Amino acid sequence: MAIQEYKTYSNSASSESVNKVIRNTFTLLGMTLVFSALTAFISASMGFGRMNIFMFLIGAYGLMYLTHKTKNSIWGLVSVFAFTGFMGLTIGPVVSMYLSLPNGGQVVTSALASTAVIFLALSGYALTTKKDFSFLSGFLFAGFLILVGAMIAGIFFDIPGLSLMISAGFALFASAAILFETSQLVNGGERNYIIATIGLYVSIYNLFMSLLHLIGAISGDD
Repeated sequence: MAIQEYKTYSNSASSESVNKVIRNTFTLLGMTLVFSALTAFISASMGFGRMNIFMFLIGAYGLMYLTHKTKNSIWGLVSVFAFTGFMGLTIGPVVSMYLSLPNGGQVVTSALASTAVIFLALSGYALTTKKDFSFLSGFLFAGFLILVGAMIAGIFFDIPGLSLMISAGFALFASAAILFETSQLVNGGERNYIIATIGLYVSIYNLFMSLLHLIGAISGDD
C-alpha cells in the first residue's frame, strides 16, 4: 500500500512539473512573439534593409548560444528576448518588401494566418494526444543536412525552382519540429522552458518565412 501511494504521489508530482513547464513555455513563447512583432514593426517603419547573411548568422547563432549557456539563470530570459527581438528585426524588411508589392498585404496576412493555424493544429494535436514524436529526431537531423546542402547549392548554381523547393522543405521541416518539440514538452523530454521556447520560436519563424515565400510565388508577387 505504501509503495502504491508513493507511486501515485510521484506520478502526480511529475505530471505537475510537466504541466508547469508547458505553461511557462507557452506563456514565454507568446511574450516573445509579441516582442518579435514589435521589433519587426520598428525595423519596417525605420526602413531597415535586409541584413547581410553573415551578420544574420553571427547574430542569430551567437544569441542562441548565449541563451543555451544562460538557460538556468535570469539572464536566460534576457537573452531569449534579445534573440527573438533580433529575429524580429530581420523579419521587418522582408515583410516591408512584400507589402510594397501588388496584393502584398494579402500575401503577408495569408502567411501569418496559415502559420498560426498550422502551429495551433500541430501543437494542439501533440498536447491533447500526448503521442511521442521522438522518432522524428532522425528525420529532422537528415532534413536539416539536406536543406543546408540545398542552400549551399543555390549559392553556386542557378537551379530553376530551387528556392521554392527549399522553402517547401523548410515548411515541412518546421511542421515536424513543432510536433517533435511539443511532444518533448508533454512527455517530459524537455524540462527547461527557455530552451523549449527557443525551439518553438525558431520553428514558427521558419514556417512563417517559408510560407511567405511560397504564397508570394503562387500569387505572382515574388
